[in-house]
Amino acid sequence: VQLQASGGGLVQAGGSLRLSCAVSGSIFSINDMGWYRQAPGKERELVATITSDDSTNYADSVKGQFTISRDNAKNTVYLQMNSLKPEDTAVYYCKAEVRIARWRPKNNYWGQGTEVTVSS
Repeated sequence: VQLQASGGGLVQAGGSLRLSCAVSGSIFSINDMGWYRQAPGKERELVATITSDDSTNYADSVKGQFTISRDNAKNTVYLQMNSLKPEDTAVYYCKAEVRIARWRPKNNYWGQGTEVTVSS
């Protein structure tokens, strides 16, 4: 199973970016998907998660600013980031809970990270 994240970049404060993360490989089912971020010198933190039935959860710091969504047909999760602030600067990682066969347990897989830099 591989997760390929994309969409990061350099943006001015107040701008928007849309991150994508596509899951590929041997997949029976994908349960929860999510985005996390790690700013320089800080620990990795949860940004948002989405369940297989589209229930969402957000960190307080991004509520009303970021929107997580998924396309199950494409095995892809998205993160729409609006009104970006310098404090949103971080490497953003996607995670997916994947079952590779009906009789196998679910495992968490991580993408390689995509860098978001917000200039003031």
